[in-house]
Amino acid sequence: MEAQRNALSIILLAVILFLIQCVVAQKARLSSPIERRALLDLRASLGLRGKDWPIKSDPCSSWLGIECRNGSVSKISVSGLKRTRLGRLSPKFNVDSLVNLTRLVSFNASGFPLPGSIPDWFGNRLANLEVLYLRSCNISGSIPGTLGNLSRLTSLYLHDNNLAGLIPATLGLLRNLKFLDLSVNSLTGSIPSSFRSFGNMERLELASNYLSESIPPSLGTLRGLQVFNVSDNNLSGSIPIQFGNLSRLVKLDLSRNSLYGSLPEELKMLRSLKMMIMADNELEGHLPVDLFSSLVELQVVDLSRNKLDGALNATIWSMPKLQSLDVSSNNFTGPFPGLRSNISATTAAMFNLSNNFFYGTLNFSLGMFRFIDLSGNYFEGKVDNTKRNAIIDKNCLQALKQRTLEDCRLFYTDRGLSFDNFGAPDTTQPPPAESSSESRKRLIFILAGVVGGLGFIVLLVLILVLVLRRNKGIGNQRRNADVGPVPEGDSPQLPKDPTIAGAGDPFTYEQLLLATENFSETNLIKHGHSGDLFRGILEAGIPVVIKRVSLSSFKKESYMMELDLFRKLSHPRFVPLLGHCLEHETEKLLVYKHMPNGDLANSFYRATNSDDDSLQSLDWITRLKVATGAAEGLFHLHHECNPSLVHRDVQASSILLDDKFEVRLGSLCEVRALEGDTHQNVLKRLLWKPQTSEPGPSGSGSSSTTCAYDVYCFGKVLLELITGKLGIGKAEDASTKEWLEQTLPCISIYEKELVTKIMDPSLIVDEDLLEEVWAMAIVARSCLNPKPSKRPSMKHILKALENPLKVVREESFSSARLRTTSSRRSWGSAFFGSWRQSSSESATIPGHQNREGFSGFRQAGRVGSHGNDGIEHSSSRKRLSNEVFPEPMEMQDMEMLDEN
Repeated sequence: MEAQRNALSIILLAVILFLIQCVVAQKARLSSPIERRALLDLRASLGLRGKDWPIKSDPCSSWLGIECRNGSVSKISVSGLKRTRLGRLSPKFNVDSLVNLTRLVSFNASGFPLPGSIPDWFGNRLANLEVLYLRSCNISGSIPGTLGNLSRLTSLYLHDNNLAGLIPATLGLLRNLKFLDLSVNSLTGSIPSSFRSFGNMERLELASNYLSESIPPSLGTLRGLQVFNVSDNNLSGSIPIQFGNLSRLVKLDLSRNSLYGSLPEELKMLRSLKMMIMADNELEGHLPVDLFSSLVELQVVDLSRNKLDGALNATIWSMPKLQSLDVSSNNFTGPFPGLRSNISATTAAMFNLSNNFFYGTLNFSLGMFRFIDLSGNYFEGKVDNTKRNAIIDKNCLQALKQRTLEDCRLFYTDRGLSFDNFGAPDTTQPPPAESSSESRKRLIFILAGVVGGLGFIVLLVLILVLVLRRNKGIGNQRRNADVGPVPEGDSPQLPKDPTIAGAGDPFTYEQLLLATENFSETNLIKHGHSGDLFRGILEAGIPVVIKRVSLSSFKKESYMMELDLFRKLSHPRFVPLLGHCLEHETEKLLVYKHMPNGDLANSFYRATNSDDDSLQSLDWITRLKVATGAAEGLFHLHHECNPSLVHRDVQASSILLDDKFEVRLGSLCEVRALEGDTHQNVLKRLLWKPQTSEPGPSGSGSSSTTCAYDVYCFGKVLLELITGKLGIGKAEDASTKEWLEQTLPCISIYEKELVTKIMDPSLIVDEDLLEEVWAMAIVARSCLNPKPSKRPSMKHILKALENPLKVVREESFSSARLRTTSSRRSWGSAFFGSWRQSSSESATIPGHQNREGFSGFRQAGRVGSHGNDGIEHSSSRKRLSNEVFPEPMEMQDMEMLDEN
């Protein structure tokens, strides 16, 4: 009997489980044909791929990002999904089919491009919507006021779009809203006072807009607010004292505005506060005496770049959880407060007290701090910085790189204080007056120096005139001289003592430590030949790349020359330098803009979402766009800079790509100035030491032939784009030379189909695109000419890449009349004239040295890109053949080549 009872129990349990499973399965399936039709319409309007939303499967159980409840769609997420090829051609904010999903609770399209404006009907037809995520969707227009009708909405994220106009006051009707993020847009006007109705608000983020006027004091009634961020706006007025009522506030960021007045004493009531960021305002006055005594949770304090004055209260050093304190660039003064060596906060925190008016002796050990910046003050006495964890420049200390004696004396005298005179005896007696005879002798020396200098200048002018006359007779003799690649370190260099102005914004060492997590190994990108590269994220959430130059491993010139170059270069094809940090004694830091697509070497092949882990390469249009963009940057260096500049490190890893695959050239630390045969450089060459000139076969240097080194390296990059074989641009070993010897014969100006033997098999091209591949291959081979003097200039290469079909069609059309043209010849012959002497079209590859480059990162202005004028230029612009490629060779040279 007992066994029978157990068997019946098991059967009964199985039946119950089966029924439950049936009910769950029924609930999981989409029961409404109207909603299924709506999803299919949404799939079509957004251009979603069939593998993500398979048309024959049940949406509730098989479609990515779809969740159902009781047989109806409750949540939709297209974040992370991709469009089909056709869908990518014309993306729009077309989600009209959502109106038929009456029980939709959540819609998430973050990161999914939805160009266009938010429909007005969102607020009228999606009555049950609780969550709306539209971050980084490329949305434009204004925020619809009808969104205030979504009474159940708890989360509204519109971060990082192109929204403009005023913030609708009707958003204040969303009484259940907990999270509102409108940051990183172009919103204007004031913060609506209706926001005081956000009774459940926990996170209010309005940063990086153009909001103006004052902060509404009524926001102090939002008792549940935990994050309030209005940084990087145009807000003015004082900080509302009502903010002292926000007892649950964790982060308060009011930085980069125009707020004035003093810090309210009521802020001491924010006992949950962890981050107080007030930098870059016009705050003034003393800090409240007991402001920090009750803020025991405070971890980050940033009051930098204001007008605050008075002394720092000693209680600030007793905050147990303090990690970062920045009060730099204010008017704080007074002696440094006495510290106890057992204060735990100071050992883990980073302090920046630079550029204030602190004075007196440092009555503590700098070694007790994790990092501290005391530069730009008036501290005196001896100091021990053996741990090198402190910056103490521009003080009055008995150390290097301090203020002048006069500056320090004046500061202490004005305050009625005594100065230790840098530890030396105080000798204030004036120097003895000079006698009249000594004054007369000095005058004679000065006059003699002036006369001698004038005579020397006259002599140099005479020499210059003679040399210019001589150059007229020998100018044509140097045209065909063979010149080798740029030798390491021998080319004339850029000025080594640049003015830092114009080279980006200054950053503090502490800021960049925080951005890179103390230069952790996880953020290390690579060890470059001019410094170590790290990923970093600035306080505003901006991703950057930071190069750390250690002066123990690299020379000072390595970063000074690069800063000077950025100060002078303003072309959009080069890596944007956001700023620098030169305050540390042994480490100098350069901050570059982060490029989302990395360099060409890393973005050439990308993993697909298919199950076989296959790789997808760049399409041909993008490859041609990359080639033209890189050529634009090199054209600027070679032809638009005076003196001309040579890049010296052209390879795939030096070509950076932004989110639209626009090119930004990096490795600019290797750029060197050239001294060519221009009249303005004759005098400099006369005075140049013989061992520092670029040794060509004839013993002369030339700007055009020295730039041929860049042209040669660029030709290898073009071959990489054509063949898909990466790595040849930075290698010059035997295997690379052998590969080139096998590849170049497949590039013929007479037979297009030969190029298909070396073309990347993953490329899908039609007949016209194949002609473009053929044209680029012809340009690449001309760049790899064994004789540097026979390689085309970047000016001609750029024009050829902008009009690739003219390379092959003009050349084919005019090849029959090469011998008959008397004055102007086909521009294509400028590429191939030197090859016609060999029927085999073989080439010997010269040995050029190449080095590893730094990947750098701005907006382009030529082919397939938008320039600074906002006008898009087409890659198929029509030009006359002699305009596209002016004849670079003498007629006699071409006839000799044809005869051979």
